[in-house]
Amino acid sequence: MRRSPQSQRWIWVAVTGYRATYQEEGESARERERARESFEKSKEESYVAADMDLRSELLKSIWYGFTALDVEKSGKVSKSQLKVLSHNLCTVLAIPHDPVALEEHFRDDDDGPVSSQGYMPYLNKYILDKVEDGCFVKEQVDELCWTLTAKKNYKPEKDNKNNLPGKDAFRLWCLFNFLSEDKYPLVMVPDEVEYLLKKMCMAMSVELNCVELEDFISQDAVQQNGFTVWSFLEMMNSGKLTRGINQEITSMAIEEVYREIVGDVLKEGYLWKKGQLRRNWKERWFTLRPSILSYYTTEERKDCQGNIPLDKNCFVDVLPDRDGKRCMFCLKTLSKTYEMSASDTKQRQEWTAAIQTAIRLHSEGKTSLHKDLKLKRREQREQRERRRLAKEEELQRLRALQEEKERKLAELELLKEAQRQAQALLEHDELRRRKQHEEMQAALEVQLREAEESRASMQAEMVLKEEEAARQRKRIKELEAMQESLEEALQQEIKARQDEEVFRYAQTGLLTEEEEKMKALMALQEEQEEYILKTQREKQELRQEMENKSRALEEAQRQLEEVRANRYRVDQDVVAAQRKLRQASTNVKHWNVQMNRLMRPIGPGEKRSSGGGSFSSFQIPTQRDPGLRLRQKSEDHDEESKENVDNSSTGSGCEGERGERRLSHASNGDMDIP
Repeated sequence: MRRSPQSQRWIWVAVTGYRATYQEEGESARERERARESFEKSKEESYVAADMDLRSELLKSIWYGFTALDVEKSGKVSKSQLKVLSHNLCTVLAIPHDPVALEEHFRDDDDGPVSSQGYMPYLNKYILDKVEDGCFVKEQVDELCWTLTAKKNYKPEKDNKNNLPGKDAFRLWCLFNFLSEDKYPLVMVPDEVEYLLKKMCMAMSVELNCVELEDFISQDAVQQNGFTVWSFLEMMNSGKLTRGINQEITSMAIEEVYREIVGDVLKEGYLWKKGQLRRNWKERWFTLRPSILSYYTTEERKDCQGNIPLDKNCFVDVLPDRDGKRCMFCLKTLSKTYEMSASDTKQRQEWTAAIQTAIRLHSEGKTSLHKDLKLKRREQREQRERRRLAKEEELQRLRALQEEKERKLAELELLKEAQRQAQALLEHDELRRRKQHEEMQAALEVQLREAEESRASMQAEMVLKEEEAARQRKRIKELEAMQESLEEALQQEIKARQDEEVFRYAQTGLLTEEEEKMKALMALQEEQEEYILKTQREKQELRQEMENKSRALEEAQRQLEEVRANRYRVDQDVVAAQRKLRQASTNVKHWNVQMNRLMRPIGPGEKRSSGGGSFSSFQIPTQRDPGLRLRQKSEDHDEESKENVDNSSTGSGCEGERGERRLSHASNGDMDIP
């Protein structure tokens, strides 16, 4: 059967369409394969970057330990000290120590000290290359290196009441190492110091004293090299930045910032959690990190009730209110769904956002939020530096243009002055030539008159004075020759005046060109003035915005004073409850001692002690004795009151700490409400 040309065309279109569809599906499959390979490659690169970050952090701490052993500051340490350091590092890093490898590595250095260049290859090959993440506690490594370096370098004043405790100084040292630049000797730029101090002030619900910080930053050593850890600790021990703040509050703020930045704690707080088996609700203390969500019985984090691993397959969803719980949300993993309830909508929003951030970090292969933020701040500083350099180059270019403009104006003034001088010289020469011409013309007229007179006299005396006539004719010839020379001089003068006119026309063209350049310079000046006016308007708008922010800051300070007053009243109640608790505990202990002494029976033939004479008439109470039952009830009541007071003091402490945490998060819009 023969198909028509139209049907053949439709069949060809269908076939080509099928081929195109098949080709598009093949291309999409290849694109998916390339995307998967790209993701796996980026994931491997992120893991390699994480290993490099771990090695870099360990090297920062080990560098302090090595420099502490370098007593002479020559960059060299004895082999015996390096043996002890290597053994301690292997112990805290949970790797086997090989002393033979150390001896083999430094075989040629038995007679003298060992340099840091010689120890670095050994450290990389035999220690750091064997380190596995998760098999050791980094805080123990930091404590070891801090112990070595603090004995030598950290020497606070003994009579200074503002000195930080050793634990706080250690945590600040760890924070410094985390935020310091990746170059040795380790320093921290002023921007990172200000960021760390602002985090601490937000945790304490106070405002950073920028004046004292700027005074300390303005020192020459800090401006040139940045903050060293010892200058940073000296500034913190001076008490200028924490003036009027209790030492306990400062310690709590340092611990909170340490857990957040070094401990990678994204968020902490109480949440209600629904059980997986009994399906009942219990209040737990949750701690969120980039890869795991842990929950404990209390905020002391001593009894871990469970861990929820986070990966790219997890997601958070908001649930409607039910079972008498509100502000609910759930965390769904591949195997389970965890239902939780927050205290309010704001807390639920903060928790869901924090969990999503943790999932994002884990899916991107990142282990720390603050490491990512530190890199972003470093990039922003580099961008600001580049913009500053570009602005300086622009200012230098504008300054060069201004100097060129002034130079051209000076040249123009010089040209005008030269033109005026040339004009004056021309006028002076013109007057001089005119005067000479008039004098010459007068002399010629006198000579012509004399010649006419002499000619008349010669005509009258021609006969008598032929010889005199010959002399006069000779004189006339000489005068004619002189007249020809004068006419020739006159022609030269006319030619000189024509040349003068040509020069004047050329000078006029030069002046016209200079006027055009002057107009171009005036146009450039007007553009600069418009740019300056635009900059002034933008500066006025920025000043108005700063005034609005300052008014908002004053309102926040007023609210802060009210919260401090409430916290002071709660602290007074806690102190009173603790005093009553101690009194009740003392009474109960005294009564228990007396009861134990009286309840012990005396055996037959046993002598009564000398101290028991005062109880000779005392009868051992029986179980039916109402006095004994009354005393037992009073003891039970005392024990219950003691437990209630303990719970109230613990609750008050929790409320105080929760209040402080609410204050710490209220300053940056991140307040925890119990």
